[in-house]
Amino acid sequence: MKVLIIGSGGREHALAWKSAQDESVTDVFVCPGNAGTALESKVTNISLDNNDFEAVEDFCKQNNIGLVIIGPEQPLVMGMTDYLQSKDIKTFGPSQAAAQLEGSKTFSKDFFVKYKIPTAGYASFSDYDSSKSHLDTIEYPTVVKADGLAAGKGVIICENKEEAIKALESIFMDQAFGEAGNKVVIEEFLEGEEASFIAVVSKDKIIPLATSQDHKAVGEGDVGLNTGGMGAYSPAPIVDERIHQKIIDEVMKPTMDGLISEGSPYLGFLYAGLMIKDGELKVLEFNCRFGDPETQPILLRLQSSLVELCLAAINDDMDSYNIAWTDKHACGVVIAAEGYPESYESNKQVTLQETLDQDMKLFHAGTKLVDDNVVTSGGRVFCATALGDDLKSAQSKAYNLVDSVNFDGAFHRKDIGFKGIK
Repeated sequence: MKVLIIGSGGREHALAWKSAQDESVTDVFVCPGNAGTALESKVTNISLDNNDFEAVEDFCKQNNIGLVIIGPEQPLVMGMTDYLQSKDIKTFGPSQAAAQLEGSKTFSKDFFVKYKIPTAGYASFSDYDSSKSHLDTIEYPTVVKADGLAAGKGVIICENKEEAIKALESIFMDQAFGEAGNKVVIEEFLEGEEASFIAVVSKDKIIPLATSQDHKAVGEGDVGLNTGGMGAYSPAPIVDERIHQKIIDEVMKPTMDGLISEGSPYLGFLYAGLMIKDGELKVLEFNCRFGDPETQPILLRLQSSLVELCLAAINDDMDSYNIAWTDKHACGVVIAAEGYPESYESNKQVTLQETLDQDMKLFHAGTKLVDDNVVTSGGRVFCATALGDDLKSAQSKAYNLVDSVNFDGAFHRKDIGFKGIK
């Protein structure tokens, strides 16, 4: 069987690496991939324009692709799943209509209210003046969000009205997030501890994946600008059995049922970003894909087949699939380029020390091969991921792996996993 992974980041490297472990899989293609995927056994990068659905279709048919897994949000929101499925190509990912849960924060917030899914109070606006007027009516801190896709960076926490005005000016006047900022959502600030709850969903059936926690802020202690994620660990102790069931009952099932009611049944990875406090929870946002960097530690823990899981979901046969996890903990630390999440330089030469430890894996994100040399090509460059008997051990091994990577301007947070180590 042949598999095609759409995307180029750390998530896609992890998806390709895990897919290639299946004995039934002969080839994994990644479009466009990165240096890490290019170096994996059984994995080949292909250079196609992901926006050209016909070209992707032609490749799938010429190469007898048995499964397409779409990694990033952009092709999902643009309708790649709908297109490929209409051409009888087995594709794992939500429809364009269902992907609006991530594609528009206004859509998702209205959806939460309609289907009684717990979330923060909010208001949405499509112009600067009315959004600015709203600032006089709310308490602080508050959260200002660009409505559309902003690569995980369109969320600004504002301590006071002055900061909120600056955020609105940045979004509406400076167009910091481009078209993603044509609308904004101004939202109640929630306190507590964040967790990522990711599941494979097929219509009304759900298989929860291992729990995890991301670290969004660029600096230690969760300070500084929001990023696409500076590291993650799994499992997340904050999600105990009671909270786990509560998430399924109060968040995931109402979402699945709501989407069926809207005529857009869900297929794919469904990711709820949650705030948990005093045993209660609220949804911060939904993503319609596997989270990055959560994918890396979660897939390092997955012992059963990812490919079979995706096919079971597509074929509406999830009851036949038994998911299996290692009891070990996993920790992934993102190594980023100087300046990220703002402007940064690329094309930095990378030196790597190979490790043979099966419990450690360096996933590439923003890398490419130039004359057989690995160079940087993005803000988040690697995710150094490791397993350990407990989180502290996994953390220690992940940081040992970080030390094996060197490029000019490399930086990382030094406290990934701190909330899970008591």
